Amino acid sequence: MFAAEGLDVPSLLRDCGFDATGLDRPEARFPADDISQLWQLAVARSGKATLGLSRELAARHGNLDTLGHAMTCSPYLHAGLERLARYLAVVSDAATFELDAEPRGQWLVLGHVGSRRPVPRQRVEYGMLTMLVLCGWLTRRELRPLAVEFVYPAPPSDAPHRAAFGCAIRFGAAANRLLLADADMRAAIPSQHPALAALHERLLDEQLITLADSTMSRRVCAEIARRLPAGEPRRQDVAAGLGVTERTLQRRLQAESSSYQALLDQTRRELAQQYLADRRHTLTDVADLLGFVDSSNFFRACKRWFGLPPAQYRARCFDDGTVHT
Repeated sequence: MFAAEGLDVPSLLRDCGFDATGLDRPEARFPADDISQLWQLAVARSGKATLGLSRELAARHGNLDTLGHAMTCSPYLHAGLERLARYLAVVSDAATFELDAEPRGQWLVLGHVGSRRPVPRQRVEYGMLTMLVLCGWLTRRELRPLAVEFVYPAPPSDAPHRAAFGCAIRFGAAANRLLLADADMRAAIPSQHPALAALHERLLDEQLITLADSTMSRRVCAEIARRLPAGEPRRQDVAAGLGVTERTLQRRLQAESSSYQALLDQTRRELAQQYLADRRHTLTDVADLLGFVDSSNFFRACKRWFGLPPAQYRARCFDDGTVHT
């Protein structure tokens, strides 16, 4: 989608520290804040405040893979969306989705978890629009929401939003959500197929089990982040904190093509971006929070991560309001 909007995607991924090879692995997971940073940089480089706010782009580039196939086999839209809520973790462990009934129909509520930095509005808008387009594609109907709400303040003009969603938009709301009428939620899905639906659900259940066994890297990063303020954590201590042996931890990380030292460095780098963008922390505070014994080690790490010493990196953060990598 970014490429269709005219962005240099290899450069974008590189500057955000993404390993492009991981994009081809369905089981790969990326930290929620990294995805938000990717969107933030994409918006800045494109100069488009409404990046991705296009039904055509949402239809062309939205892909739920096995989960999408299971939804197409559902008998009606509500059942398909219930499958989306049940199996969303197969697609993302940072997104949330729920259905909330009200007299006129059902709210489709989209959320994000695991983020330390604010989630860019463009990321949320694209996700909501992709969800609406998916509902129309499943039912082969032109769906118009009864209402769409975003938690963000109103933009200077909401004309692009009204054009994309086909209804009035409310900003400054309590949640990011859209309302579909009961008649739309009861709409039949022409491709419904009970036997295929059962097959896809078995595949999805297997994927959930596989994902549950393949998230050791994420768990290690979280444990490292928890322990860093007390100093650089040892691998054996992190393993104990996760309830596994050091040997098991090493084996699981090797299976995920990772290592303890790489995750320690990655976690420090991500936290450094957050702390240096917060004026409340002095540079000495940041070094302590990252578990460095002395400031010179922190200085060298920043030069390696960002190409700049900490003070200069912080200055760039506040020069243009964007965290650089």
